[in-house]
Formats: sequence, C-alpha cells, structure tokens
Amino acid sequence: MERDGVERLLTEAGADSRRLRHALALVCDGQWWTLADVVRDTATSRRTVEALLRELRLEHDGERFRVPLTDTPAYQDLIAVAPPPEDPVAHLLPHYGPALDRLTTLIAKAPRARHVLDHVSATPETVLRRALLLGARFWLPGARLLCVGDHDLTSLAVKLVHPETDVTVVDVDERILAYLDEQRLGIRTRWADLRLGLPPSARDHDLALTDPPYTPEGTGLFVARALEGLKDGGRVLLAYGASERTPLLAFKVQQELSELNLAYEAIYPDFNRYFGAEAIGSAADLYILRPTSKTRPAVQSRLSRQTTAIYTQGPQAVESAGRSQAGGSGGEGAAVPSGDAAALSETADAQAPVSGVPADLSALAAEFGAELLVGDWPKALAQPRVRLSTWLAKPYAAAPARVAVAVPAGLEAALPRLLLASRAAHLRVVGSGLTPRLPAALSPVYALGEAGEGVLDVVRRPQPEGDADTVLRRILDNGHAKLANTWREALIALARAQGTTLTKNEARALIREAAGWSDDLTPLEAPLHRLSTLRDAVATTVKALTGTTP
Repeated sequence: MERDGVERLLTEAGADSRRLRHALALVCDGQWWTLADVVRDTATSRRTVEALLRELRLEHDGERFRVPLTDTPAYQDLIAVAPPPEDPVAHLLPHYGPALDRLTTLIAKAPRARHVLDHVSATPETVLRRALLLGARFWLPGARLLCVGDHDLTSLAVKLVHPETDVTVVDVDERILAYLDEQRLGIRTRWADLRLGLPPSARDHDLALTDPPYTPEGTGLFVARALEGLKDGGRVLLAYGASERTPLLAFKVQQELSELNLAYEAIYPDFNRYFGAEAIGSAADLYILRPTSKTRPAVQSRLSRQTTAIYTQGPQAVESAGRSQAGGSGGEGAAVPSGDAAALSETADAQAPVSGVPADLSALAAEFGAELLVGDWPKALAQPRVRLSTWLAKPYAAAPARVAVAVPAGLEAALPRLLLASRAAHLRVVGSGLTPRLPAALSPVYALGEAGEGVLDVVRRPQPEGDADTVLRRILDNGHAKLANTWREALIALARAQGTTLTKNEARALIREAAGWSDDLTPLEAPLHRLSTLRDAVATTVKALTGTTP
C-alpha cells in the first residue's frame, strides 16, 4: 500500500518530516500541482519531493499531478496541519498589488539568466517582500542601500515601494545595469567584477543586500564586498540557501561568515523563493548581519586571499579550480550582480591560471617588448608586474609604452576596464575567452591591431581634432579620475582657449543637464551603455558652451 512507503519516509525524517508532510498536504488538497510548484511552496529539495511522489499513487494532467480525491482520506492523519513559520511581512502584501504587478512584468522582461554567473531569478513576491522587510525593520527615507549584484531586480522593488531611498547597484552583467537604467527610477548603476574590486563610489552605505553564488567562496566574497560598502553601524542582508540534504555546505558558508566576525541579528527561514534552484528547494533563508569592531580587519584578511573561482558553473566554477563541489545556487552573480572589491592577493594572482592561451607566455611578452606585465605571467620574466586588481584600483606610477595583460578565463568582462586603466600606446592582451573585437565605447581611444588565437594587440589612437572629441578623449584617458571632474576641467580649458570664462559651477550645471548620471563615478565604474552615450552628451555641453555644433 502507498501509505506504507509514505510512513517509512516520514519516520526516517523524524522531526524534520514537516517538509514532507507539507508537500503531502499540497498534493492531497485536490488542486493540480507541478513538481516545481511543490518544491518552491514547501522549500524542499527536488530529490526529497520526488522520493515522496514515488510512494504515492498519482493522477496526471499533462505535467500536473495530484493524489486522487478518493485516496486523500488515507493520508489526513499524516498531514501537517499547522502553517509554516510566519512570514514577517505577509500581512503587508495585499496593500502593494500595483507594485507586485509591475514587478511581475519587469522580471518577465528582464535579461535572461546567465548560468556561468549562477543566475536564478527570485519570484516577484520575493523581491517585493525584501523591500517591505527593509522598510519594516529600518528607516529608509534618505538611507543609502547598496545592492551587491542584482539579477533579481530587488533595487527596482525598493524604489517602487520606498522611492526616497538612495539605491546603488554594482554588477558584472552589463545587461542588468542597462535594464535598470532603462526603468528611470533613479538607481545608480556601477560596473564591477567583485573579484577585482568594489567601485570607489560604492562606499559609505547604510545597508547592503546581496544574493551571491551559493559557494563558500562566492558567499564569502560578496558579503565581504558588501561590508566594504557599508559605513559604521550598517547591516548586510544576505540571501543564502542549501538543501536540507547538505547541512555541511551550509556549515562551510556560515564558517565564512563567522570569519568576518559578524553578529547574526536575524535569520528568516525560506524567506526567498526562486524560479529554479530546485536542488535547494527553490528557496533561501534571509540573514541580517551586523558588523562588529573586529569585522573590518577580518574583511581585509578575507579579501587578501581571494581567488577567482567562486561559481558553481562555467570556467570560474569552484570545481574547475580543483576544489570540492559547492552545490546549487539560487543567487546572484553582476555579480550582478553584478558581475561582479579590494585587490586579489599576489598569491591568488599567481595561482590564477591563464588557460587556453598560447603556452609560451614568455615568448609572447619578449616578442612584444612588454615593459610592464599585468596579471599572471611566468615568474621567470624580469619585467615589473602588477596585479589585475591593483591595475584597476589606482593609476600606475610609471608610463610604460607597451603593456602585456593576462586575463584569466571567466574575467573577460573586465577587459574594457583593463584597457581604460592604461595610458600605454600599445597593449597585448592574452586570454582564452577573448573575442577579436572591442566595445564601441572604446573606439575613441583604441584600435584593434593584430589578433590571434587568445591574443589581442590593442593600439592607442592619436589625439583627435575637434572640441567634443578632444573633451571625450580627455575623459577616457583618465580612467581612474571622476568622470564629471575631468569633463568639467576640459570644458573650462576649452572656454579659456576661446577667450571666455566658465566657472566650475557653470561647468557642473552643463554636465548635469547633459548627463545627470555622471556624478561621482569614474570611467572604470561606468556601465558600457553609459560610456556609449558619452560622446553625444559631451557634444551637447560643448555646443552649449560654444554655440556651434561640434
């Protein structure tokens, strides 16, 4: 009899059988269910639900199923009658119907998930409940929120429900950043690969929220970066989940958190639900973490040993780096995530393999005549070298004419910023995932020379003629400087050359009118879609200054 198998599973599960009893209650309620819906509603792993379904006689309607109504009385005494733990903001949801409808549409139209960034989308109800919980627990008017990766679009939910909140998103995924800006809700977007650095403008926030890759390495990195972005007294909200079958994985992740010397203010079980991630029950807990006086030194220590492999899939998967499998993820990568943070350590850079590129890197560097090596190169080479993260963090003191850059597999999205960080006349870039083209946003500065398998030669263009192109080039040639500041000084210099005067305030006003997004960020932080529009915005300011079309 089917009941015998069900009773056996419940007995084996013991006190933890509540998940199974909840699933049993659903399939016995007379409604049709899909496997994904049962997994998500019960926050129980797919394997566990499948084990229960194998012990039941089911009737089917396509992919949907249920226990026949004639059989349900046999299971009534096994069903969990109490509801799951109370949702702290469930009572607020009915008051936000229009916001939920809009989020449902926005999430449906969002860029598709990228498996190499461990993207799994949260449900619209989840991102709305995150926004409601933030407002219920913290005072948000005027507060600054940092979203460390945002494939889930939680930033949009916060701005819809709490428009007075100042929200910044850092992510490695250019598509997410562009999509957020398209919504025109006043969200600041910043590009960052968190393995290489947190943007300077993403600091001093009151709150940070992250849904990271669900590996110990990924969770540790994203939380450390979130902490870097906080001011004293801030909080980090973390979405993290593991299967009820893998408590050791959850322990390893919590060890990463413990090493950051954080206080756990709250853990809301199964608060987050996802479309996918069935290995972990399509669910994740929500942690509220508070830094202590010992957190900042711990963050620096954690980041000093950062490696590039943080995901569960793709070229930067933990498994591919020779470590143990970390399991499924329901979280973000750009890493949104963005992807996408302090420096990689010299040890980490030395261990990061440049796979799939020509084997004789020494010959490549010698033939090219490199005066400086950026990234991981053979130790036998005598040229000065600098870490990728340091290269992005600050201008290099010397002015080498030829620079060779090694880009590990999985970090190709950083290439535009690695180029903008340089003032060299000629760069040679090696990496297995490189494509023989450059983003259009870089065309005012660079031309692509010879390209081979895993090798790109990039040549700096001569200084341009024309007022707008000259101003634009000055901005892009100063990748580490605040974009608006360089722009302002270039306009003032142009006015002076024409025998007129332009004050700093007047220049700032012109820039804000043409590109209100340009305050406080550098070209290295700017999403590529912003840099692509920069020439037109510069031309607008030059025209306003000179009265002529540039």
